[in-house]
Amino acid sequence: MHSDHRTPRTFRLIVTGGGTGGHTYPALTAIRTLQARLNADGRALDVLWIGTEQGLEARVARTEGIAFTTVATGKVRRSSNPLKMVSPANVRDMARVPLGIAQARKVVSDFGPDVVLATGGYVAVPAGLAARMCRRPLVLHEQTVRLGLANRRLAGSATRIAVSSESSLLLLPEAARKLAVVTGNPIRPAVLAGHADKAIEALELRGFDRRLPTVYVTGGAQGAQQINEVVSGALPWLLERANVVHQCGPDNVAELRRRAAGLHPGQAARYYVTGFVGPELPDVLALADVVISRSGAGTLAELTALGKPAIFVPLASSAGNEQAHNARHLEESGAAVALLGEVTADTLRAAAHPLLSDPARRAAMAQRSRAHGRPDAAERLVDVILSASSSG
Repeated sequence: MHSDHRTPRTFRLIVTGGGTGGHTYPALTAIRTLQARLNADGRALDVLWIGTEQGLEARVARTEGIAFTTVATGKVRRSSNPLKMVSPANVRDMARVPLGIAQARKVVSDFGPDVVLATGGYVAVPAGLAARMCRRPLVLHEQTVRLGLANRRLAGSATRIAVSSESSLLLLPEAARKLAVVTGNPIRPAVLAGHADKAIEALELRGFDRRLPTVYVTGGAQGAQQINEVVSGALPWLLERANVVHQCGPDNVAELRRRAAGLHPGQAARYYVTGFVGPELPDVLALADVVISRSGAGTLAELTALGKPAIFVPLASSAGNEQAHNARHLEESGAAVALLGEVTADTLRAAAHPLLSDPARRAAMAQRSRAHGRPDAAERLVDVILSASSSG
């Protein structure tokens, strides 16, 4: 007799999606989680990412050492006016879709994936349709409450549809509901491992009064002019009641520091403004008692996993107005406050006052926020991917 020394078969995964961090980072987290799961079983993972050269996914994949390829894509520029949808740019891009599908079909056929994971963005459509043509299992992951345009297009081709919220199930086409499972939105494990004291040390927040709540203001990597203006207008009021860490975007630091120069010294010591928060973000989030931010899907996933009370100022121009839907969804259950429409320093003060003045109210909102959180979302999504591969 002789033993079989063959190594366990490598799992082959195609990931497609991107354009923004909201589509890209959940995919990356799913890849790393699947890799860890397979490695624990003595198996390897072979990944190919299909994206666009201009999208964030190209940079992320290469930085992370993930094989990357591109296909022709067509971006739909949305408008509430149907006539404007038939724009020369849309017509020109739509003409590229058949070429992209043909290219994706060759990629899928040559790579032979066990599963194709599509996380949204218009680049996901050609690869998702190619998965169906090549009879490979297709798993969709939707980060927002409502299915995005690309995932709606692919729903009829999917093997499984992973959604981030229970409320998403009722918004799916009836035929797609039986394919759906609620996984949540994958977040980086580091986000859950922050320590407030480390933020104090790393950012040298010596003037912060730990007896007061801390507010973290963020507009994303580039900052948000709207949020910066509103917070700046309410800043003296906020600093009477809280410490403030303000991530404003690199281009806005000088102006906000100039405005803050007239603050009372005691208040100024409780205000920390920075262009960008990097590796210390988990610690800043751990320190924060209230967060003022946009309401993108990734932000919601992180804040609810941590159980952070939030005041959301949705980006009005987000695709399909998804940020407003996200914010409203949490507000309806008392897990956040959504500032919709015109937002001023007065509306921000009105929203923040109950949370800053009443610790019990903050705690209740934190508990309701945490009820929406799914810190194990990446593991759940990996379960769906592995299940789809065995049934495909």
